[in-house]
Amino acid sequence: MFKKHPKGLLPAALANMGERFGYYIMNAVLLLFLISKFGLSEEAGGKIYSFFYAGIYVLSLVGGIIADRLKNYKGTIQTGLLIMASGYILLSIPILATAQNHVWLLTFTCFALFLIAFGNGLFKGNLQAIVGQMYDNLEAEAALKGKEALKEAKAKRDPGFQIFYVFINIGGLIAPFVAPSLRSWWLGTKSLTYNAKLPALCHEYLNKGATMGAEQLQNLQELVKRVGGSVSADMTAFCTNYLDAFNTGVHYSFIASVAAMLISLVVFLCYKKILPNPVKVKKEYENYTQEEKIAMAKEIRQRILALFAVLGIAVFFWFSFHQNGTSLSLFARDFVVTSKIAPEIWQAINPFFVITLTPGIIWLFNRLKMKGKEPSTPRKIAIGMGIAAIAFVFMTIISQIHHYPSATEFRALNETVSEGMKEGPWVLIVLYFFLTVAELFISPLGLSFVSKVAPKNLLGLCQGLWLAATAVGNGLLWIGPLLYNKYPIWICWTVFAVLCAISVIIMLSMVKWLERVAK
Repeated sequence: MFKKHPKGLLPAALANMGERFGYYIMNAVLLLFLISKFGLSEEAGGKIYSFFYAGIYVLSLVGGIIADRLKNYKGTIQTGLLIMASGYILLSIPILATAQNHVWLLTFTCFALFLIAFGNGLFKGNLQAIVGQMYDNLEAEAALKGKEALKEAKAKRDPGFQIFYVFINIGGLIAPFVAPSLRSWWLGTKSLTYNAKLPALCHEYLNKGATMGAEQLQNLQELVKRVGGSVSADMTAFCTNYLDAFNTGVHYSFIASVAAMLISLVVFLCYKKILPNPVKVKKEYENYTQEEKIAMAKEIRQRILALFAVLGIAVFFWFSFHQNGTSLSLFARDFVVTSKIAPEIWQAINPFFVITLTPGIIWLFNRLKMKGKEPSTPRKIAIGMGIAAIAFVFMTIISQIHHYPSATEFRALNETVSEGMKEGPWVLIVLYFFLTVAELFISPLGLSFVSKVAPKNLLGLCQGLWLAATAVGNGLLWIGPLLYNKYPIWICWTVFAVLCAISVIIMLSMVKWLERVAK
């Protein structure tokens, strides 16, 4: 798999695994954790989730600028890992949320999230810039050997980023199991069991008490008995204790993220010497003629325009794809039978498919290349958007077949009625299969495209721009839970399907121009 690829590719991917581990823990638990710990509405929790994930990526632009100006990519990456670890340390402190400490504790939590986002911004884009530089160096060395060697080296960039992508998802495969396992273990120490619906009802009881609706109170009492509690006991004390135990196990899972960050730091330091620094461009343009300067400026302008065109498409993809941590995570909790498997664990399907499907996709592209039929990188991205549209069309069809109402109306139904309407876990497996295939056509190949068109003195900045586009999409994630709770949920999935379909049309209309620029 690594034959004729740069030697630093595997160490770079392993160094990134710790960040991915923490990322997928947050992706799996953050929204549900905010709701269960602080009693926030799904819309309010969704906004914090959106701002956090937007921050992760928009701060990558800041991290790219810092590294480009300091010309110290490796030092910036090390600092980012340490700052991320400090944020996870703060999140691992299990403090019970009460009416008295609600404001400062939520502020404290948001500060910890900011540290994680800022550290990620210093780390992520700059490591990707180093990977891009590896392939620049590979192509420069091959150019000295002739045209055929250069052609072969250039063909390594797309599969190289796909290999990088699959290895960094190994951490993501493990992470979603950590928080639910620790939470169930901690509940077990209190002679309690896990139930996804109970935290919301506990918060409702603590806020309303005797004024709580009769049907909701009945649901609460039924779930209390189901998890090992007693309805004859003080219900206020039970709700408080259950919420404390429920969330403490999640807090402990962030300790695992700290350990993952430190492992990544050790790997990075051990292999630091073989990783390249993005090069400084020599100022040879003073010797060029005015016509040559104009031609160079035109080429750079075309490259930047091509970059922003693809970034615009990326916004719509990440807005749709990262619903896996918001509306799709809520769907797993509300509409899917999760009595045996916690909804957070379903987040492991995506990295599992990344790992298992990537070799097949690389093989497919190699076969097409041998026949002279391999699609260009822009065409692959357009295909990925089409596959993402199919994923949400599938969800729309499933939701209409079952006549699912809005999630708010669904949760208000009697427990027996709502349980009978739930779908099997197969729906999530099919959904994440399509979304992962789409991701493999877009995310690693998008990174490859950026590394191709970026001016060599702006590698960190341009990788940061790719991540900033992801930030814009993430900043809109809160719209998903809003639609999910307000309208019949097929409307929510239709919105994402339409956005992906429009993106395909736009991408195909630009594809020939993008192919020329990326040569």
